[in-house]
Amino acid sequence: MTALAKSLLSKPARSSILASVAPTALASSPAAADDSELAKQLSNPLASLISVPFQFNYDTGYGSEDGNQTTLNIQAVIPFSLTDNLNLITRTIIPYKWQNGVFNASGSNQGFGDSTVSLWFSPNKSSFTWGVGPIFYLPTSSNRELGAGEWRGGITGVVLVQEGPWTIGGLGNHIGSFESSDINSTYLQPFLAHTTKDAWTYTVNSEATYDWTTDECTAPVNFMISKVVRFGEQRVPLQAGGRYYLASPESGPDGWGGSAVRDTCVSVMITGGRCTVF
Repeated sequence: MTALAKSLLSKPARSSILASVAPTALASSPAAADDSELAKQLSNPLASLISVPFQFNYDTGYGSEDGNQTTLNIQAVIPFSLTDNLNLITRTIIPYKWQNGVFNASGSNQGFGDSTVSLWFSPNKSSFTWGVGPIFYLPTSSNRELGAGEWRGGITGVVLVQEGPWTIGGLGNHIGSFESSDINSTYLQPFLAHTTKDAWTYTVNSEATYDWTTDECTAPVNFMISKVVRFGEQRVPLQAGGRYYLASPESGPDGWGGSAVRDTCVSVMITGGRCTVF
């Protein structure tokens, strides 16, 4: 794998635009029908929410030719109740990419990238919310310009506390390749969110990635504002924000960049074996 290819697989580009559309199913108590409660649950990666978001990312600043890439991430987050005291939350991400000039004079290219599967085992009875389990990267990329094309895996974990309107916690993982020594990286995402009674959520987080092979770190800080609104019977969280890079490799991103919009279209509350669509 070339140095540029490895860099592109482990670091974001200089700027990006993100949008997603997510049908969401809510499996919780009747009180979760409240818009503010739903907004707060959306800040919890381990909440009992079934969702299938379609997330669009547009990135620029690749290589010496300032190439660009558009990515559609098809995601599925599904929780399972294993026992009275143990849940399994699964998250699968399948990316499809369109890119131009990413590898300097490589021209245009499109296809699937490598897929990601995260599995978190989370207890129901605990003084705080946490989950831990394996993470796998599957070599589903159409070619080596769209993904590493290697079997990779590691461990991932989430820990958080929700008290009143506040959510504070972190998500992280460490991955390596099963086929080579080219990939060895750690990802950390601390987050802090405040949700108001009228379903506004203000979030700050970081998405720091450290590449142990090249000793390079990328650390943007993200600032986001979201609101749960209603369109007819549907509750729709909308989100927008930006980020600032505190650290990045010489050829990586810097300064301000990025915005985000998230559209969650359908919520379903499951109680007593019955489903209610909002």
